[in-house]
Amino acid sequence: MLINHDRKKLIAAIVYFAKNTDNCGKTKLFKLLYFLDFEHFKQTGRSVTGLDYYAWKLGPVPISLYDEFDSPEPDLLEYVKFEPMVYGGYGLINVKPLSEPDMSHFSKREANLIRELAEQYKNVTATNIVEKTHLENQPWHKVYTEENKPQHLIPYQYAIDATKDEHILELAEESKQMKDAYR
Repeated sequence: MLINHDRKKLIAAIVYFAKNTDNCGKTKLFKLLYFLDFEHFKQTGRSVTGLDYYAWKLGPVPISLYDEFDSPEPDLLEYVKFEPMVYGGYGLINVKPLSEPDMSHFSKREANLIRELAEQYKNVTATNIVEKTHLENQPWHKVYTEENKPQHLIPYQYAIDATKDEHILELAEESKQMKDAYR
């Protein structure tokens, strides 16, 4: 039986980013999770959280988590609270940790990547992190700009340079087949 810890990893990553970065609002959090998942996929052929991201105007958005912000599940509310605030005339949601993140479900690679991203983006604003997701040749840019497919799914495979990382694409397919077999 395949044991899937995606939800536990998602919650732990949210808590970690909320605790270890400044001004961790919804937008910044979504982009940090995107970087975590796509960078890990680039290295291993699988995401950390299992989220799907869509190409919205302001960058990649995990729609299932976006929707959950309106009505959070009890397991998420056990670890974080959402504080509405107004900044520059805009209504924002700040994410505040209620506990320490449970890092026990992460591999060493995943935990290191989370720490590196938190350190790299600790003081970065949501505006600046959005700009980073819009860079040319990045997955969001390929879907939203090059393919002109706003609101569409961003394939994880776009994180990989197929000419250089064929082995990672093979691992990704193997991981997908394994998950599909246990559904």
